[in-house]
Amino acid sequence: MQERSSGAELAATLRVELNRYSPGEKLPSSRALVERHRVSPVTVSRALAELAAEGLVVTRPGAGAFRAEPRGEAPRPVDTSWQEIALSAEPAGDQVPRSVDASGVLATLATPAPGVIELIGGYLHPDLQPERALAAALARAGRRPGVWGRPTVGGVAELRAWFAREIAGPGGPLAASDVLITAGGQSALNAALRALAAPGAPVLVESPTYPGMLAVARASGLRPVPVPVDADGVRTDLLADAFRVSGARLFVCQPLFQNPTGAVLADDRRREVLRVARAAGAFVIEDDFARLLVHGDAPALPPTLMADDRDGTVVHVRSLTKATSPNLRVGALAAHGPVLDRLRAIQVVDSFFVPGPLQETALELVGSPAWPRHLRLISGELTVRRNALTAALHRYLPGLAGPGGRHGSAYGHDAPGGLYVPPGGYHLWLRLPDGTDEAALTGAALRAGVAVAAGRPYFAAEPPAAHLRLSFAAASGTAEITEGVRRLRAACEELGVPAG
Repeated sequence: MQERSSGAELAATLRVELNRYSPGEKLPSSRALVERHRVSPVTVSRALAELAAEGLVVTRPGAGAFRAEPRGEAPRPVDTSWQEIALSAEPAGDQVPRSVDASGVLATLATPAPGVIELIGGYLHPDLQPERALAAALARAGRRPGVWGRPTVGGVAELRAWFAREIAGPGGPLAASDVLITAGGQSALNAALRALAAPGAPVLVESPTYPGMLAVARASGLRPVPVPVDADGVRTDLLADAFRVSGARLFVCQPLFQNPTGAVLADDRRREVLRVARAAGAFVIEDDFARLLVHGDAPALPPTLMADDRDGTVVHVRSLTKATSPNLRVGALAAHGPVLDRLRAIQVVDSFFVPGPLQETALELVGSPAWPRHLRLISGELTVRRNALTAALHRYLPGLAGPGGRHGSAYGHDAPGGLYVPPGGYHLWLRLPDGTDEAALTGAALRAGVAVAAGRPYFAAEPPAAHLRLSFAAASGTAEITEGVRRLRAACEELGVPAG
């Protein structure tokens, strides 16, 4: 993180210094810049690359860096006002608007401004990412014979076999041939939704749920129908009603450490989800995004729904991204029966295949001794960060945290009205006092120097109350988490939100 930051700082300094040079004049050598600014060669390389991308510098291999020639006239303005009409005109038969609200996704992907504490992100802080192990895996993968050749459409066989064991267990009801390698979990969700539901069709979703899934569903022309979630996962009594009333033939769920509530689907409800879906002749998309983000004090995790599926009801989604790096976009889709052919066809049309070198890098990583060490590291660190966030909430925002913060049952239930603390995942879900303006609070929080996620984008329909989602994975450590909650309290005080 420091290297990236110092690279940006050096680039800012060099922008000012460029005025000393004529167009085409050579800049000091990289070695001279290293000595003058007391930075590393990597920092100099990053800074020059940033200036080159802006068109301010031209780099010539073996010759050095030169100030770029002045740019020509600014391009004339383009009148795109006609597009507002074209993009808004919906044919009479359209049941779902084609516009897509990606604000919930963009909020968690955006990089906060300098000085803003990130309690919103969905990826591990760089200090928790296995950068050395990834670099070593990439180097080994690059030397594999045939790595730059065309991979098979479904993915590298060894990687498919690894995912099959991870998803259903050794000797489970899943073979390598039942798995497709995808470009991360989002790509897998997109393919599954498009394969399993026609445009205009209803799809049952948990309420609340992951905004990225709602965006994908709407982009595919589907109509999300919410089914409420409580501390034991989706309300299966309401799930049966939703299938009957809506006529849906698809349900999307996150049975383990659900985003955003953190709920784990109870054993009796696991069986009921499969029974109800099978009775409705429907598929279940199981998004198992957080299984590798288990905390150090978690009990034994339940198996996947896929592991208990004997009739092809479940389509399973898994990804390595959350537990590694946002740039390791490697995931898997698993399914039984003819639906796998449709999933494969959708993926081929969309992207052909996941690049072979990236698949081989993932395979090298998960097969190395560094992989279990990394999983133990993030398990312990996420536990520490979760505890820090919980303690800070009880200290600074006891009115939002409630009286508890304990792990009341197997998977983190708390007393009614109290804080639910799951032993996995990377976030906590806070219900705000009635009448709280979420947008105003998140804006005040940003002014106070902390980025948090409003609850509204997590609901497919009108939410029952205002919420915030606080992430502890993207923060640099416990001190930053504690300070972030203190700043959130200042935002609550500014708006008069009763949180003390």
